[in-house]
Amino acid sequence: MSAQKDLKRITAPDIRARKGGEPVVCLTAYDAPTAAILDRHCDLLLVGDSLGMVVHGLDTTVGVTLEMMILHGRAVMRTSKRALVVVDLPFGSYEESPEAAFRSASRVMAETGCQAIKIESGRFAAETIAFLTGRGIPVMAHVGLRPQSMHMLGGFRIQGRAKGAREAIVADAAAADAAGAFAIVVEKVDQATAQAVTDAVEAPTIGIGASNVCDGQVLVTSDMLGLIDWAPKFAKRYETMGQRIDAAVRDYAADVKARRFPGPEHTYGAARR
Repeated sequence: MSAQKDLKRITAPDIRARKGGEPVVCLTAYDAPTAAILDRHCDLLLVGDSLGMVVHGLDTTVGVTLEMMILHGRAVMRTSKRALVVVDLPFGSYEESPEAAFRSASRVMAETGCQAIKIESGRFAAETIAFLTGRGIPVMAHVGLRPQSMHMLGGFRIQGRAKGAREAIVADAAAADAAGAFAIVVEKVDQATAQAVTDAVEAPTIGIGASNVCDGQVLVTSDMLGLIDWAPKFAKRYETMGQRIDAAVRDYAADVKARRFPGPEHTYGAARR
């Protein structure tokens, strides 16, 4: 049996047990080739609804559909073998009621094979989280900046600074924690708010723009690799893949125009008679 087949996939309880321990490593994944690479280094792969903006060119995540999430979730599951795979429930697929959320979540898990789902969570979502976890669906919560609610929040602004805002975010996280969330994403908050949330909950916190006081970190992979021209302040660029791809395509175009490609080494000879 190959070493790849011997790999045991990380579970939601494994991630929850990492509270206060070794930080959880997480990146977003949307396609099979990328997932295969990330799987070797990440504890958790998030098929985020950010794919609407990163892959499909939407202005926000609001236009992402359940079908889009399932399509990309399937691709990630085909090549990942070790990391826990979590798929976002998109806007409009879970807010109506716990029952609606269960229908969406059960469909995503059945059709992709993923191990958990994520929902953007305020105290309003506690009942839904409890409903899902009570029926065998692991849930990752998401507090702070919630991109699906960006119209209510006034855009992609730092959260937790206004009077009472920190306390509200802590209360949101505590409600999700008490309802059974196995981990909580904390997005775009100041360090003091991130610390308050991390201290208030038993589930590990996964920060994105929330300082290093969280129990783990997640970034959008295209931001981390420099695939696009702009990235938020909190996204460290470990590569400049956009520039490297641009240079490679430029060289390819030049070779085609000059008839240097394809060369003899890329050309099939005549059949032997």
